[in-house]
Amino acid sequence: MARVAAQLTNFTAGELSPRLDGRVDLAKYPAGCATVENMVIYPHGAAARRPGTQYIAEVKSSAAKTRLIPFEFSTTQTYILEFGNQYIRFFRDNGQILSSGSPYEISSPYLTAELFDIKFAQSADIMYITHPNHAVRKLSRTGHTSWSLTECNFTNGPFLDTNTSTTTLTASGVSGSVTITASSNTFVSTDVGRQVRIGSGHSKITNFSSATSVTVTTTTNFPNTNASTDWSLGAFSETTGHPSCVSFFEQRLVFAATLNNPQTVYFSKSGDYENMDANIGGTVADDDAIIYTIASNQVNAIRFMAASRTLIIGTAGGEFTVSGGGDNDAVTPTNVLIKKQSNHGAANTDAIAVGNATLFLQRAKRKIRELAYNFDVDGYTAPDLTILAEHVTEGNIVEMAYQEEPLAIVWCVRGDGELVALTYQREQEVVAWHRHVFGGVFGSGKAVCESVAVIPKEDSEYELYMIIKRTINGATKRYVEFLNTFDFDQTDNTSFNFLDSQLSYSGSSATTISGLSHLEGQTVSILANGATHPDKVVSSGQITLDRAVTKAKIGLSYTSILKTMRIDAGSQNGSAQGKTKRIYEVTARLFESVGVEVGPDLNNMERVPFRTSSDPMDQGIPPFTGDKEVEFRGNYDTDGFMIVRQTQPLPLTLLSLYPRLITNDG
Repeated sequence: MARVAAQLTNFTAGELSPRLDGRVDLAKYPAGCATVENMVIYPHGAAARRPGTQYIAEVKSSAAKTRLIPFEFSTTQTYILEFGNQYIRFFRDNGQILSSGSPYEISSPYLTAELFDIKFAQSADIMYITHPNHAVRKLSRTGHTSWSLTECNFTNGPFLDTNTSTTTLTASGVSGSVTITASSNTFVSTDVGRQVRIGSGHSKITNFSSATSVTVTTTTNFPNTNASTDWSLGAFSETTGHPSCVSFFEQRLVFAATLNNPQTVYFSKSGDYENMDANIGGTVADDDAIIYTIASNQVNAIRFMAASRTLIIGTAGGEFTVSGGGDNDAVTPTNVLIKKQSNHGAANTDAIAVGNATLFLQRAKRKIRELAYNFDVDGYTAPDLTILAEHVTEGNIVEMAYQEEPLAIVWCVRGDGELVALTYQREQEVVAWHRHVFGGVFGSGKAVCESVAVIPKEDSEYELYMIIKRTINGATKRYVEFLNTFDFDQTDNTSFNFLDSQLSYSGSSATTISGLSHLEGQTVSILANGATHPDKVVSSGQITLDRAVTKAKIGLSYTSILKTMRIDAGSQNGSAQGKTKRIYEVTARLFESVGVEVGPDLNNMERVPFRTSSDPMDQGIPPFTGDKEVEFRGNYDTDGFMIVRQTQPLPLTLLSLYPRLITNDG
């Protein structure tokens, strides 16, 4: 028998896979956890209770799925856009934008089933939006309640390859409304809106008459009315499909992946985003538009594009970089270098840029890979960031968003509606996964997260917005909510925000709190003047408290849990794994915490005492920083788990754990 004191000084490995339960030889094992739920891992090593969510508004129709998309003009002018079935609504400054007292909205062509295939790129007040079923749109903002969504009017291209057959096109005139006649079947009814080039002249089809005759309106005069074999048709149309990816790179707007040309990339003229003139048949200039098709053994559609030191292109079969060849060479029509960097294959989800790395979702939507330049191999490598926690993504990832401040966290929505997150700091080799379950229920299960988006705020942390689906009073509700601030210095107990779908009250002393109709029929938890209050049921949009308060936080409760890996300490003869042991006492080092429980399992938790004789009984307990010794209710077993739990709407930041145990080496 040996009495020893062990130490768990950090949790920077996050939640580890159950398949690593026996890997005590793994360097990250001591810093890993079996469960990290509703806790975030700080790069410093601490594990802290996640903030609650603040309710903003119900979506337009809770019966249909919606998506959130960020719009960032600057750090002072940022918006969250609610894309629903053929509409867009707008949010800013943690509230919904109204016009004449009603939610401001504009119409859109995107159906519910198409929302999560939308990709976008933004420059100042204009966002370019792509979807393979729709012509490229641009969303323009001129004021908080002045937005427009219009079809992008490309000039002079892009065009498919020049005709190589004997078919001729003949224009009835050189300008204006002109009839074009083909010598053989060339056109189809879905070509309306498609561009046509004859020689140096450009036009757009306005009417389909037959397979050999269409009416066009010229944008650049035709050279003559002679029959010509020098012609080509537009690359973007209902016939060929529209681009499904978009990005900005080196002052060019870049599109990719139409239905007919899934591996082709289209660059605009430099500095002229809607001009796709590749100067076909003329003298090519460096700033001309570019059309380039990736040559590979397989035809795999382009799934994402991301701009970094090069243009990163992810296809279903591999990852490529696009550059001008040299380190400082710009991409031009005559200077395009495309190199394959890896063969993992990408899912149809936009990648995210994190520092000098690009994080993308692998084809099966189970792995997130970090594509970054590696000087050792003089090329890009793409290690798997889920390798130690593959169970976290078992529900498949459908959407990602990156929150840079105050913590570098990648938020990922799973297909089953669970929100998982990755604390990611490449410089410090911190890769820590954690899972988040929101208060309330949906049907017979947990509340569901359907979409996430992040926007920056001036001189403050980035804000995470979510669509949360719940069952409220027997009905399905989808709410727009945002994650409250990560306030590491939580000294004011009346400012705690640890409830979901929360609303706050501040005013004259009152016992009745109204404005809670979004939680009708729900049992809500309450923080009243900084102290916990018995739960209440919302009726007619209000609750009645047991005592009058001037400040209150009302919302749905959630539980934060950290469970360590099996402890491997105390053996005098090899590993302590598989040997009988008993933890009899634990010292928990806390930072600004209150209301914490510690124990060997969820049925045997010991509440840590925080209240002292000097604390008034009718007020909240101030947050505590320091060490708390807790008697541990564990029995002799071979596990050695420790669980830290918070069930109250109060803060918890766990810095380290110091268990004392007896190990039987026999």
